[in-house]
Amino acid sequence: MDWGKVIYVFFTLMSLTTAVGFLYHNDPVYLYIATGVNLISTLLKVGVRNLLSAELLATSLVADLHLIPAFFALQFSENLEAAIALTIGAVVANVVTIALFLIESAKTKEEI
Repeated sequence: MDWGKVIYVFFTLMSLTTAVGFLYHNDPVYLYIATGVNLISTLLKVGVRNLLSAELLATSLVADLHLIPAFFALQFSENLEAAIALTIGAVVANVVTIALFLIESAKTKEEI
């Protein structure tokens, strides 16, 4: 078992589920956790040289650039609607990340 891949997938899924948790509960703490976990997930993708590594990093950056402004919109301007809209964009980016990861896993398994 590749423990690096386990940690990588863990943080990617954790990013997705915490963002969905914010959409369900609308608590700023959930959004803060989702942003932090997504940033960790992005850092884990930097320097990876897999089949779809550039696409995976790009989708993670998109999610970051949705969650960070969502957190600021909620904390400083108390605009819940903007925070929810931006978080939905981050969720979509994270779903695309999971889909790309599944494609990459299938392609890697075919090559073995």
